[in-house]
Amino acid sequence: MNNTTVNNIFREHGDAYREKYPGMTVYEKKVMRSIELCRTEELGGRTEVCDKCGHSIILYNSCRNRHCPQCQNMKKEKWILDRRKDVLPFTYFHIVFTLPDALNRIVFRNKKIIFDLMFRICRETLLSVSAEEKYFGADIGFFAILHTWGQKLNHHPHLHCVVPGGGYSQSRQKWIHAPNNFLVPAKVLKKRFRSLFLTGLKNLYAAGSLYLQGTDYENPVLFQRLIDSLFKIPWVVYLKESFQNSDSVIKYLARYTHKIAISNHRIISTDNGMVVFIYKDYKDGNKEKIMRMDTFSFMRRFMLHVVPYRFVRIRYFGILSHRNKRKAIQSCREFYNATMKTRDTPTDWRAIYLMKTGKDCSVCPVCKTGHLVIEKFILPAMYRAPPVSRFTDNSIPPVR
Repeated sequence: MNNTTVNNIFREHGDAYREKYPGMTVYEKKVMRSIELCRTEELGGRTEVCDKCGHSIILYNSCRNRHCPQCQNMKKEKWILDRRKDVLPFTYFHIVFTLPDALNRIVFRNKKIIFDLMFRICRETLLSVSAEEKYFGADIGFFAILHTWGQKLNHHPHLHCVVPGGGYSQSRQKWIHAPNNFLVPAKVLKKRFRSLFLTGLKNLYAAGSLYLQGTDYENPVLFQRLIDSLFKIPWVVYLKESFQNSDSVIKYLARYTHKIAISNHRIISTDNGMVVFIYKDYKDGNKEKIMRMDTFSFMRRFMLHVVPYRFVRIRYFGILSHRNKRKAIQSCREFYNATMKTRDTPTDWRAIYLMKTGKDCSVCPVCKTGHLVIEKFILPAMYRAPPVSRFTDNSIPPVR
């Protein structure tokens, strides 16, 4: 049995971790428990038998928790297939908005409110800059994906935005497109994002909406000093590579949509109370390096990236918002006389797997000619997830 997975680390050390950190929220405990029970007999499953040779296999149910590394692949593939019909006939740009590390202590204690603020300010920044005639002069649309981690599982809140390089110009009454290598100036985005975010943060502080107990920022003078210092430093807004066709856009999206803090394939070993995993050092030419971390520290860093209860990590804005998307996409394609070859998205996981890999997992792996059919279902154990009604966003996570 392969023990080098997040799931097995949590199964082996979960009870000891919860005993060491009794201040965990009920929601965090539920996430941990889901990861531990994923694809085990506790959640039930089914037995499948080959109709030719009689070979049988047992398949246990997945937990389907969005933080579980075993449950994201099919969700990701279905989401990607759904997005094929939303692609516009433009060059696409990838823009990343990042918060400075100096804000981490505030973010730790106010995840939901700060992440909501990030999305709102990102929206205001991109839509307002793009609407100005001197920069682009059109109403655009985009979607943004929240990531909170770096390669070392450190806290690193940032938004990945995928932006079509085109939009509708109200002044010209037509659709326009950007050059293949330029959308809007990065320098302008940096300054506007910084200004709007810090203004929004000050408004939250003035309204008493931030939980800052136990920090220096309870003192208004020290909080204002932090704001002043952040106004003086450059913020990171990074315009990455562009895409010339819809296939490259869809392929690229798969890298970001349903990712979690660390995937199982990056974990090398879990020996002697240490977790060893691979990370990319972006400051050293993206070289792959090895990091060693004690088990509890690894688990603490993983749990740091549990997003608030029912928080939406992928959001759509502008002409690609759910309210505007259908009409805008149809109008744009008619204007450019562009058509998209789309097909219905399969809902069954076997059909999605067949589409992506070319392998039919209903075929018996032994005789290669028979098909696996369900013989019986395995009922789940009497497991009931803890309630989440007492969960509060202001509780401090067990990471400092």
